[in-house]
Amino acid sequence: MNDETAYLKTIEQRLLWLSHWMIHEANHIRRKADGIKIGGHQASSASMVSIMTALYFSALRPEDRVAVKPHAAPVFHAMQYLMGHQSREKMQNFRGFGGVQSYPSRTKDIDDVDFSTGSVGLGVGITALASIVQDFIAAKDWGADTRIGRMVALVGDAEMDEGNVYEVLQEGWKNNLRNTWWIIDYNRQSLDGIVREGLFARIEKIFEAFGWEVVKIKYGALQRAAFTEPGGDQLRAWIDACPNAEYAALTYQGGAVWRKRLLDDLGDQGDVTALIDRRSDRELAALMEGLGGNCVETMAETFAAIDHDRPTCFLAYTIKGWGTPIAGHKDNHGGLMTKAQMAGWQKHMGVPEGAEWEPFACVEDPASLRDFLSRVPFFSEAPRRYHDAFLPVPEIGISTDRELSTQTAFGKILDDLAKGDSALAARIMTTSPDVTGTTSLGPWVNRRRLFAREELPDAFIEHRIPSTAKWNFAPEGQHVELGIAEMNLFLLLGAAGLSHSLWGKRIIPIGTVYDPFVNRGLDALNYACYQDARFMIVGTPSGVTLAPEGGAHQSIGTPLIGMSQDGLAAFEPAFADELSVIMEWAFDYLQRDGEGDPDERTWLRDETGGSVYLRLTTKPLEQPGKRHDEAFRQGTIDGAYWLRPPGPNCSVVIAYQGAVADEAIAAAGMIGEYRRDVAVLAVTSADRLNAGWTAAQRERARGNPAAQSHVERLLGGLPRHCAIVTVIDGHPATLAWLGAVVGHRTISHGVEHFGQTGSIGDLARHFRIDRTALVASVAAMTEGLTPREP
Repeated sequence: MNDETAYLKTIEQRLLWLSHWMIHEANHIRRKADGIKIGGHQASSASMVSIMTALYFSALRPEDRVAVKPHAAPVFHAMQYLMGHQSREKMQNFRGFGGVQSYPSRTKDIDDVDFSTGSVGLGVGITALASIVQDFIAAKDWGADTRIGRMVALVGDAEMDEGNVYEVLQEGWKNNLRNTWWIIDYNRQSLDGIVREGLFARIEKIFEAFGWEVVKIKYGALQRAAFTEPGGDQLRAWIDACPNAEYAALTYQGGAVWRKRLLDDLGDQGDVTALIDRRSDRELAALMEGLGGNCVETMAETFAAIDHDRPTCFLAYTIKGWGTPIAGHKDNHGGLMTKAQMAGWQKHMGVPEGAEWEPFACVEDPASLRDFLSRVPFFSEAPRRYHDAFLPVPEIGISTDRELSTQTAFGKILDDLAKGDSALAARIMTTSPDVTGTTSLGPWVNRRRLFAREELPDAFIEHRIPSTAKWNFAPEGQHVELGIAEMNLFLLLGAAGLSHSLWGKRIIPIGTVYDPFVNRGLDALNYACYQDARFMIVGTPSGVTLAPEGGAHQSIGTPLIGMSQDGLAAFEPAFADELSVIMEWAFDYLQRDGEGDPDERTWLRDETGGSVYLRLTTKPLEQPGKRHDEAFRQGTIDGAYWLRPPGPNCSVVIAYQGAVADEAIAAAGMIGEYRRDVAVLAVTSADRLNAGWTAAQRERARGNPAAQSHVERLLGGLPRHCAIVTVIDGHPATLAWLGAVVGHRTISHGVEHFGQTGSIGDLARHFRIDRTALVASVAAMTEGLTPREP
């Protein structure tokens, strides 16, 4: 054993102990507030400890980034603790409020976390898409000094059941993926059972089909040495033939049972019997359980042997619970060592009582180990959180002299940016899951080109065939083409939205998607927001105004997603000038990184920044003309403004959001023939209105009676008898809460059921979001008003 291997073995044992003691204390020593199991995945951590030791303390460089298998979080926290980057207080509060998190978190942990994990499969996929983002940055003049690192995923074998993993494999192949390592902890046990025999032979073929190198790491150093002894070939053949479940059961039962089973199966065959007999029960157990993934020496050698940048999948055979009393037991996924088991294991590990939390307990030469740790390359630049300068936002405007949809306006705004030479435009990265043209990104792509590491001309242009799309691929291109997989879209936006922190190079990512299919990538959207990634997602076309396409393409609940998703400011403008104001604000908002103190005008935490969701439509609307007053601009950003202000005796307010603006305005005109004082409230963001309202209520409950939100100021002056009618091309609950702000009678119009094909007018009448229905609701709520048929 050379010096480095000896150090790695010592570190491995320290991480094994610290990770398991942390879980044990949380479950068996710390007082339980709720009387329920805290958990922590001891066995899943044990199977990864050798892999992580070899990876972090031998193979990685500071520019490499890692997504840690969720259930190996205790090992990750123990590693940071050993390196002095995590506090004992937080370790002792594992899975408690303010303690180290159940799964590595960029935003909740103080560890140097590269990618948050927890929703299985997503941490795997984001590494491949992050590698594409890294290539995107490095190909640009402003990113040419980027240090190229490996994007590494530590993968639980059960995570390979997740469909998004295979979607990423295909996307990686299309984008010439490189510098990506996936290290699979092949312990063959999941929460509910044992991995099927032969499964990974098939998965291996999938990786190879998409251009990955597959490296099997089945045998540890002890096993490889034994195979060279007389009879070793027979032992190896027995290991290869043993079913997964049998291997796990024998592991749990220990050396004496290993001996009996091997002798029973192999018989008295001279050499192999002698090989077995030369070893004590403990030595035989260590041999049989010393698979490649549980051998730190083997893992370090395997990583060091990779001398290329092709994507590589390491299939590391491991024992779940390796090195502990619960190794191999089929219930060990959520199982914990008992107090008695831990006491016996503590003696086995040589950790004195009272020294359980000492990082270097039972280390023979702590000074020498500290010296080794100080020279580990990966930790030489910790923490590896970078920053980039703020990109000035150019003024954004758009002509509003004709009928226009917000989707068209979005395309024109990006096209205008593409024509310019602003620093912000140079950093925009657009992407879309095969709906680039139909979401109005075409003009931007024509001017700014598609990204590829190597230039690829458009054959239609070469052959002079007329086409509106000029799809030229080039390193300087700024659009990343994706296939029809919304999970990949949001994972790519998440990776690109962390570029300022991961590489010190800010990207402004903009993704477009058909609005109903936001739901298809919702897990990845939540994952991106959880990491505090910064991006703009444009859901368009939206609602039943996409009438001819039918119910499958008509979104209903997406405004509620926008309201409920943390880290995402959702807007649904009706007019082009609103959109231009919002986008100018959004480009600034994406770059903010403030402390989170609320703005006492709105009680929104705008200085923290975040991502932005725009829900747009293909429905053209007559534009209201030029508007430059501050009330309009600020109201648009804050969430609402009076399109038609209320008078002192206002009896009716029609509040709308999005493409139904024309119906709301027309209904107000019809009602105005009978009542003068009819107000129209233009809501641009129910999300921001609601968030400010609830925040102001919390502030008042804390003892600040002056706290008042934007929507409270808007509606506070209305007479109590005033009625509010809300309307949206989406779920009516989006605006139904407006009546609760001050206490007004409210009726809400929207879409609650699947749509169908038809014209916009057909569907508006069917769902009662047209002007006639609004007038009828006003008549039902107020006295003395008789609606006139249009």
